[in-house]
Amino acid sequence: MADSAVCDKVEKALTLMGKRWVTLIIYQLLESPKRFCEFESSIGISGRVLSERLKELEKEGIVQRKVYDETPVRVEYTLTDKGKAMEPVIRCTQEWAEEWL
Repeated sequence: MADSAVCDKVEKALTLMGKRWVTLIIYQLLESPKRFCEFESSIGISGRVLSERLKELEKEGIVQRKVYDETPVRVEYTLTDKGKAMEPVIRCTQEWAEEWL
């Protein structure tokens, strides 16, 4: 029973990270906070898909959205502690991919 619960959680994590652009969004946020337009220009993702992915990551508690009370309004995305904890996984996956793929 415990093995099944572990497998379910691993499957959920891999499904989330396997969605197109998710890992790249997290990877970009490991460097520094980003604005929406910075994502669009740096990784070439459509605004609709980017918005969808950011909302999913925010719902999972991986990304935090911060709105600054300025004119024009500035919105910045950062990783939460939960999101920052994904760094070793991403780095390890990157190393594996560079060696084996």
